[in-house]
Amino acid sequence: MSIPLVIGLISLLLILIIGYSVIIQYRQRLESAKQQELAKQVAIIDATEELISNASHLPYSKELLVCLNKRILYALESIAEIDTKDRTLKQRIQHVSEQLTYLETHFDQTTVVPFQVPNSDRQAIGMLQLVKRLKTVLKGEHGKGRIATQAYVQENTRLDNMQLRINIENVVKRANDARLKRQFGTAKQLLKKGIDVLSSRSDSYATKAQQKLQYMLNEIDNNMSVSSEQERQQLLDKDNDELDVLFQPKRKW
Repeated sequence: MSIPLVIGLISLLLILIIGYSVIIQYRQRLESAKQQELAKQVAIIDATEELISNASHLPYSKELLVCLNKRILYALESIAEIDTKDRTLKQRIQHVSEQLTYLETHFDQTTVVPFQVPNSDRQAIGMLQLVKRLKTVLKGEHGKGRIATQAYVQENTRLDNMQLRINIENVVKRANDARLKRQFGTAKQLLKKGIDVLSSRSDSYATKAQQKLQYMLNEIDNNMSVSSEQERQQLLDKDNDELDVLFQPKRKW
């Protein structure tokens, strides 16, 4: 066998090996990208289902529930395009589609959970975090063109108002707790902070809440004035008692 032929065969073999390696790596990258996309869509579904399950903690509107369910539907459809072998996806897609149809045609406003005032800082923080997550999802869906701009603006405003209400109601609770502990300085600081936040708003809730906080602040100031006057009077009475003792007639023995 001639040397050129051997070299040619070796070169061909190397080309085949390199080509096979490139194909394997390409398939691995495709599979990796596929798995990453599947994991991403599954995470979206899990996170969205968790948000829906929290509808018992905050008042969810029809638009918000429709948006969240559509997000799940789009994620399922994306998974179905990637994983064509999963036969359960078709049934899940149909189920979510039916839920959406029911929401859009039979939504009952009376079933919406009313706003609940947080009874602790921990609960308030949890509610605020939930509102923040909802706003993030809403913004993302609007960015993808899945929710109309007008609906997005209305729902985002509603969530902003809810966020404000959670903060203000928590301020009221903390201020009342501080008053009970006679920490009047802390109570006044909380109320003034709440009033400052509300002063930039002009809606009905903000106006009423600002009046309530101002009334509480005035009440604390009045109580502190009365308390100071009582303390001053007690000091005067004490001084007078000491003077009476000092200048009382001496007893003769």
